[in-house]
Amino acid sequence: MTAKITTARELGELIRTVRKQQGLTQVQLAALCGVSPRFVGELEGGRASAGIGRVFRVCARLGLDLMVEQRGEAR
Repeated sequence: MTAKITTARELGELIRTVRKQQGLTQVQLAALCGVSPRFVGELEGGRASAGIGRVFRVCARLGLDLMVEQRGEAR
């Protein structure tokens, strides 16, 4: 799966989709990642203030890699 993620909301939607595909509830995913169910809900809801370290833990548990790609020349 490849997706261009440009907002916190898009990342949250992707995480929700993959979590459901893997048959996990928010509570189960939170327990597996060592984060709170509230955090998972906020992340899936696109809350931009989610801690980046916890975001990486959730993505890693779901088998997602975050990649950065340069858009083009700096303006």
